[in-house]
Formats: sequence, C-alpha cells, structure tokens
Amino acid sequence: MDGPCSAEPTQSTNHEGGLEDCRMDGGRSLSIHDLGSDQILAILERLSVPCILAFGMTCRKFKDLADTDALWSRIYRREWGSAAVDAWHHLGTSETVKWKEVHRQMLALGSITWHMLHQGDIAPAPRASHSMLTTADRIFIFGGGHDGGRHLDDTWTAPIPNAACESIAWQQICLGVPGGRFGQSCTLVEDLLVLFGGINDRGVRQNDTWVWKCAAQPIIPSWQLLEVGAAPCARGAHAGCYAGGNKVVIFGGIGSDGLRLDDTWLLDLSEKPLPMWRRLITAISPPARSGHSLTWVGGNCMILFGGRGTKFEVLNDVWLLIIEGDITEWVELRASELHPKHGVPSPRAGHSATLILGGRVLIYGGEDGRRSRKGDVWLLDSSAGTPVGNVSACVQLQRKNGKAQDMLERKFWKRLKQWGKAPSRRSFHGASAVWSGRAVVIFGGMIDGELMPSASAGLTFDDGFHLLQLTP
Repeated sequence: MDGPCSAEPTQSTNHEGGLEDCRMDGGRSLSIHDLGSDQILAILERLSVPCILAFGMTCRKFKDLADTDALWSRIYRREWGSAAVDAWHHLGTSETVKWKEVHRQMLALGSITWHMLHQGDIAPAPRASHSMLTTADRIFIFGGGHDGGRHLDDTWTAPIPNAACESIAWQQICLGVPGGRFGQSCTLVEDLLVLFGGINDRGVRQNDTWVWKCAAQPIIPSWQLLEVGAAPCARGAHAGCYAGGNKVVIFGGIGSDGLRLDDTWLLDLSEKPLPMWRRLITAISPPARSGHSLTWVGGNCMILFGGRGTKFEVLNDVWLLIIEGDITEWVELRASELHPKHGVPSPRAGHSATLILGGRVLIYGGEDGRRSRKGDVWLLDSSAGTPVGNVSACVQLQRKNGKAQDMLERKFWKRLKQWGKAPSRRSFHGASAVWSGRAVVIFGGMIDGELMPSASAGLTFDDGFHLLQLTP
C-alpha cells in the first residue's frame, strides 16, 4: 500500500471502538491525520453511529469526512440491509438521497402516510381473520371469515405495486383447498407458505399443516397437506411466525374446548424423515390468550404483543421469545427507565404487527374489550425494552448484541402521526411489509357498522386495500 502507512503498523483501539494511534515498525507515532481519506472512511464505517458523530466534531476535515454520503450509505446498508437501500426508488422522487439525513429521519421516524390503492373488477371478497403475506414480488391472501358466518377457502395473488399510484391486479389461483377456515396462522419460510390450524364452517378447530411453494413459476395451485410426525392440539386465533432457518413457531389460541392456550410449539421443516411439531417447555411464558400477534424481529428472536386473555380481558404486554439451539426462553419486556411515561398503546386484540425497516414492529388497529375498533399506529422497538425480573445469560447476550449505542435515541413505544386519508378503524385485518420494510399493505378486516348503516350486527367485513408508507 502506497503512502504513509505502507509499512506494517500496530494498532490499539480505545474502549469506544475508535482508533487511538498507530506505531510504525521504527517506533514513530503515526497520527490519524497522516491517513488518507479512504483509510479513515474504512475505519469510520466500522464504528457505532455515536462514535462517528463524535469524530466529526473534532475538526472541519473530519466533519466533512463524517458527513459523506458514501459513508452513510454504507452505515445504512450495514444496519438495515442492502434491500432497504435499494428500496428508496419507491419514494417516487428524483432528488439525490442524502443518506445521513435519511438515517436520522428513519431512526426518529414519527409519521406514516396512507394511500388507498385501486383494485380491478376481479378482487377478493370482503373478509377478516384471513392470512396475508408478501414475498419479494407478490402478495398472497387465503381464507378468512365472511358475511353470514361463511368461511372462505380461496387463494389470491397479485404483483406488489411499484408505487402508491398503481392498481392491484388480483388473480384467484386456488379454490377449495385447504378447506374454508378463519383464524389460522400462515408463515413465509424461504419460498414456502406454511399454514396451520384455524376454525372451519362448523366451528371445529383444526390442527393440519399445509404448504405452498410460492416461488413456482408460473404460479400454479399447489397447496399440499404436509405429513408431520406430531402436531399441536387443534386451535384457532393463535399466532405464528418465522423462527429462523426452516422453522415456524406458534403460541396460544383457542382450543377445541373453548379455552385459551399458553403453549409454544416449533416446526422444523428440515427435520427428517418427517417434519415434527415439538412443544417448547419454558420456565415462564406469557399468560394464555388469543387474537395476539407474534413477529420475528431477526436472528432467533420473536416478539409477542397483546391479545385477549382467559377472562376475556384485552392485553398490552410485550414478550420476547428467544430460541437458541436447545434453549428456549420467554421474557417480558417493558419500557426502559430512560424513557418513562412516553406512552403505551392501549390493550387490544386483532391488531396487526409487521416487521419494518430497522428491525422494528409496526402495530396497527385492533379492538378493545368492548370490541370497539382502533385506527392508531404505533412503533415498537424491542431493542429499547428492559427485561422484567432475573434473566439468563442467553437473554443478556441478546440484549448486549442489540443496538445499545442508540439506546438514548430509541424508544420502546412511539405513537406515529398519520397523514393522508386514513382507512376506517379495523380489527382482524391482514397486513404485510413491502418495499423492504418501507411500507405495509393492509387488506380487509372488520370495521364498525356505524360507518356503513346497511351492515348487520353493528359490524361489516371490509375489502379495501391500503398502503401505509413510512414517512421519513
């Protein structure tokens, strides 16, 4: 390497992770001022954000280096992934992206903008408690409850729109298989949709497992009943999510006896000769519930929120599930003392909880104990939560590996302002992230009957398709 560092230096670093000094083989001290811009940038992109900001305050030269778009594009890519950087073309603007400002604004995200997307003449019927998932380029919808107590058995797909002004072009690709149901869980695992359980037209809970290879081209009806070595008891209104690798995890729900459950089950699709559901036994677990959410937030961590308890009470507690090899642990999270009284969402069930940019969870809607629908939007950052009670070394390691350097900037809960024409308040709708977590698409759900006087029983099933876009 040419330049003042062509000889082999020895480096020492301070406790903040910054460069302290370099010494040449001859013993002469090498100041950081002797390094080239590319060498300094290579060091900066390995530091935490607070360290980079502190470095930029030392002199004008270093401030210019610490403000460069090239550096902040790498920081953004490092913290939130390459796909998140690439997703910015969906902004619909020709302005040059200033990555430092984008990072600051997204970290301090305070609002969202609603868009209602047009659907063609062929579209899914109104429904609630259905499954809705997105792959890299497509949206999938299956089943759900419908007017008159009928449970749907149809599967629909559409390309993900490239902009908020595009229409949704739906195509029905399967009918009759699996049988009609609502309250099932459906999880994307690589290129498979994995569906479990639900409640059929006769009110019977199911415990069957189905898979759909959604990456097949052209898309053909391909739901297949998965033969498993063992399965949880039949249930509906449970929650499930991806658990890393080829795994799916579910928790709770309502069993065949009408009682709410508090059990945790894991399905490993790579297990041979047959995949097998395995119950995970933990020292403590969330109380029994239904209508809650369970969301994968990266690595081997999942977040549970809300639901309806055994006494029909609605909940707003937050639990972290960690599955580390043979070790499984539930731990309750609460707001850190760094952010007391910054607001907490009211108890609810039937909400959506979607993983968005930055490993955060976006909570929308739901209903309270009187079944009054909600339309508020909250941001949950589990990395800013504080474990309740004594925690194991496994949990301590997970918290240490979080973004502790940003703790002062992050809040466990944050209510977001809403712009645009917000949809009717709703519960038991479908929601899934698009554009690498920069937006969430929402379909269906139950809305208050007062908004549509012709609806019976004080509620109606909705068929609107909405896009909730993060507003930096």
